[in-house]
Amino acid sequence: MSNFFAYLFRMKYIKRWSLMRSVREENIMEHTEEVVSLAHILAVIDNTVYGGNLDVGKTVLIAQYHEVGEVITGDLPTPIKYFNPEIKTAYKDLEFKACEKILAMLPEELKGEYEPFILPDTDSKEYKVVKYADRLAAYLKCVEEMKAGNSEFKKAKNSIGNELKKTEYPPLEYFFKNFAAAFDLSLDELD
Repeated sequence: MSNFFAYLFRMKYIKRWSLMRSVREENIMEHTEEVVSLAHILAVIDNTVYGGNLDVGKTVLIAQYHEVGEVITGDLPTPIKYFNPEIKTAYKDLEFKACEKILAMLPEELKGEYEPFILPDTDSKEYKVVKYADRLAAYLKCVEEMKAGNSEFKKAKNSIGNELKKTEYPPLEYFFKNFAAAFDLSLDELD
């Protein structure tokens, strides 16, 4: 019997943003879906607008499994995760081991189909797009919280927004130019 999928569905119980008070709680499963959608649009923009050659399916699947290790480790807040190089290295090792453990739960004949997405090549273009999408999701969470009147996310919104705008990745610039402002609107204003 494989526990693989049972572990994955537990992502909905692991909360994000544990150090900051949120108006709307977010879990890993919701965050993952947002990153999947954002990675998809960034890959499509890259290929369609900028003539890139990203494997969109690979990008989406890396995004789908990018937080799978947190089913075991939980979500460590960014300020702690990156406090110093030793903690960062130790946490990355812990995440890697957690991903290996979850991957080991699959029947042997299926492991090869999941491994490239659960333990992706961190030098691949597709992986880098997922990292951009993950940061973009964090930025949009800050926008959502600020829109709801939660000023606790102001500093994070500004620092992540500045970081993303300095990134030399044209599809991010395109996203900000064409889509980002709409996230400040209410549902009625989107008409």
